[in-house]
Amino acid sequence: MELKEFLDSSYTSYHATENACKMLEEAGFTELKLGDNWQLEQDGRYYVTRNGSSLIAFAVGEYYIFNICECHTDSPAFRIKGNKLIETEGLKRLNTEKYGGGLLYSYLDRQLKIAGRVVLEDRDGVESQLVVSDYNVVIPSLAIHHNPTANDSLSINPQVTLPLFAQGDEAKLYESLAEGRVLDADLYVVPASPCFESGVNSEFLCSARLDNLTSMYASVKAIINSSPQDIAVVACLDSEEIGSGTHQGSPSFIRQVLDAISDALDMTRAETLAATENGMVVSVDNGHAFHPAHPDKSDPLNHCYLNGGVVIKHHVNYATDGVTAALVKHILEDMNIPYQDYYNKSDVRCGSTLGLATARVLGMKVCDIGIAQLAMHSACETCGVQDIESLLFFLTGFMSATFTGRDSIEYLL
Repeated sequence: MELKEFLDSSYTSYHATENACKMLEEAGFTELKLGDNWQLEQDGRYYVTRNGSSLIAFAVGEYYIFNICECHTDSPAFRIKGNKLIETEGLKRLNTEKYGGGLLYSYLDRQLKIAGRVVLEDRDGVESQLVVSDYNVVIPSLAIHHNPTANDSLSINPQVTLPLFAQGDEAKLYESLAEGRVLDADLYVVPASPCFESGVNSEFLCSARLDNLTSMYASVKAIINSSPQDIAVVACLDSEEIGSGTHQGSPSFIRQVLDAISDALDMTRAETLAATENGMVVSVDNGHAFHPAHPDKSDPLNHCYLNGGVVIKHHVNYATDGVTAALVKHILEDMNIPYQDYYNKSDVRCGSTLGLATARVLGMKVCDIGIAQLAMHSACETCGVQDIESLLFFLTGFMSATFTGRDSIEYLL
């Protein structure tokens, strides 16, 4: 699956996970279930899913050291609150709430779809089914004549600014998406416009969900392309945009999989501790590029540019320290991959990633990395085409590396 197809069809974390599983299966990975008795082989390739919205893939190399790459599967959107519709003089609207910190005005007057999963009544209980509406919906903005100050300041009330669903009495939400009795659902209103290249040399890629599906795609492709010497792990977790507090989004899912790997390989307690102590995590999540219209939002000395290379992210909200940054730079320089250091402007709010939570749960050294992008959390974000290739190249090298000690690394491409 090519990147554009992945971006266009991965409307929600459920669809992104399904697409990634297809990529892994086509590459020969075997699906496992947590709680089963795993039989692992050297050079074996495996994956496990949770909730249909998170997955962890791993490949077993010669050395018992964990090389972990993590990213998230979810992106900001509008979440639908149940099956009831809000009706005003014959016009029916969806009742939605914010999921994550989306740039809300960017969703106005745009092609949107309803996507997610419905849970159907089944003879033996319930059955989940992924859905994408075969119709579009839109959130109409208020005309400039009725809102003459809109170009000066625009305030979006998420309980008032709702997607227009239908006109008349016949249309019903669940019935428009699936056949059978829907007991409940996890549904979202998401951007549906296809991704596109921009710039005179097609040097930019514009799409919804670049944060963080570019990282997810590169991570999955990297473990497929790599030749691991250690135990290479890719963790794609849901719920990062809302704090990673779910059972499918918590880094404890990684911990459980690592424990299962250790048990299946008959690793001693000392070997398991060494595998995490000597290993390393790269937390892959996009960062902010220098914005030419808003240079005052960047640190005065440290600018990250589109197509400037892999971004190493430094901030108290990130898990990067001098050692982990140096180890990543060592690989990048030896592979001739461009990179840039990101430091947040001190009076501007900084986001967070999975990095610190993972360091706390796993007790491993972590470096936060990504690629630079503009318009983060917009319905249409922008990144550099070359940066995606650089990230994929680096992650493939990282997956093929062997960490020989706490602060040293060797690798074979």
